[in-house]
Parts: sequence; C-alpha cells; structure tokens
Amino acid sequence: MAQAVLKIKPEGVRVSALVPNLKGAQLALKSGLRDLAFVMSVSESHNISNVRRSTDESVEELKKILDLRAGYPELEVRGGMAAVFGCPFEGKIKPQVTLNFIRRFYQLGVRDMSVADTVGFGNPKEIKELTGICVKEYPDVTFSIHLHNTRGLGLANSLAAYESGIRIHDGAIGGLGGCPFAPGAKGNTSTEDLVFMFEEMGVHTGINLAALMEASRYFKKVKKDVSYSSSILEVGIPVPRGAITKDGFEQKWNINT
Repeated sequence: MAQAVLKIKPEGVRVSALVPNLKGAQLALKSGLRDLAFVMSVSESHNISNVRRSTDESVEELKKILDLRAGYPELEVRGGMAAVFGCPFEGKIKPQVTLNFIRRFYQLGVRDMSVADTVGFGNPKEIKELTGICVKEYPDVTFSIHLHNTRGLGLANSLAAYESGIRIHDGAIGGLGGCPFAPGAKGNTSTEDLVFMFEEMGVHTGINLAALMEASRYFKKVKKDVSYSSSILEVGIPVPRGAITKDGFEQKWNINT
C-alpha cells in the first residue's frame, strides 16, 4: 500500500505510515517512506488490547524506532498517544498520565506529537485544558489532535483544541474510521465538517471544500458497505434560495450551484 501511494507522488501531501512497533517501522522504511507516525495508548489496558504490549514496552519500541535515524538521517517520527481522554476498559484517563508520556517522549527527542480521543470520551473543557497545558509547557513541540465523533462532540472538541493553540487536526473523509480494539469506537470527525466549520469562522485551511466533497461523494459511491457520518456531505453547503416577496411568491431558486 505504501509503495502504491508513493508512486502517485501527490504534490504537497505529507505521506506517513502509522506504526506501533519496530517491525512496522522497518517495513515502512523498506517501502520508501521516511515519515512515521508511532502510536501507543496511554491506557495500559487499551495498549495491551491494541498492540499486545505494556506501555513501558511500547516506549522501548519508540526508542528503537528513533535509533533508526542513524541509518536514515531524513527519518521523521511523530509520537502519537491514543485513548488520552478515556478508554473502554479503564474509563477516564487522568491528564497527568498523558503528561508523563509527553515528558518521556520529549526526553527521547520527539518534537512532533499527537494526542487522540480514540473512543470519544473527551469533552471541550477537558480537551481545552489538556491541550492548553501541552502548548504552554512544550512550546517547541508541534502538537496535533486526533478526534473521534463517537458522541457528537468531534467538532466542539476540535474547536476547543484550536482555541488552545493546536493547529493540526486529523479528520477522515465522510467521518470514516474507528478502532477494532476499542469497543464502542466510532469514526473520526469528518474532514468536510471540519473544513466547513473553520472556513465559516474565517480560519483558512487551504482546502477546497467543493473538491473535497466531490472526492467524498466518489468514495461513498464506490464504498457502499461502510457507515458515513458527515453532516455537510449529507445536507450540502448552505445555498440561499432567494428572498420571499411580500405577496408570498418566492424569487427564483438558485438550486444548481
């Protein structure tokens, strides 16, 4: 898959591989990728369920992956933490648990980190508080956030993170996604909904929403056996239909744009 994507050579697109261990990193490097997103859970139970390792063992795997830079000086590694705001096995995760892993990643030299609400336990208050601490205490780290819209709070949580200073937000076309090792996990926040929200707020994303929706519709057409959860994809971009005159007759509707 990685080799096929690299053959396309999408201009301006950062192509990375999600890897949970050294073997995955080695396979990604062999395919030609030089951008890796390491992932582990801050929940001991979810990490064991997901990658069959304790959290300490996963940190050791990260160390081994970082050591690969000796042979691949151009290698970039992002440190990802899953189940930051809660997991289906242990419930809510205390912020200090995540902050301890951030500190350990930082001590290893990682300066690109992602925090994820894997099963949608987080709320805007929690998101804003934790991401605010991250940005304040580690100003030289590039933080990103990965949210799931499990309970309908994806957009609100993303906005809370943005207000704390997070400028990289994960999304998925049509709100696809989930985690097979986390019971109850639903799809990611829809990329279309994210782009629409930020652009309507005057926050430039650099993404052509019309083209994005066209791609989403195509994917929905060829992949019919999955569930989609994009509000904008379902109802469309708001288009004024024309004012209603005093006598009750409507102006011509502009419904083809």
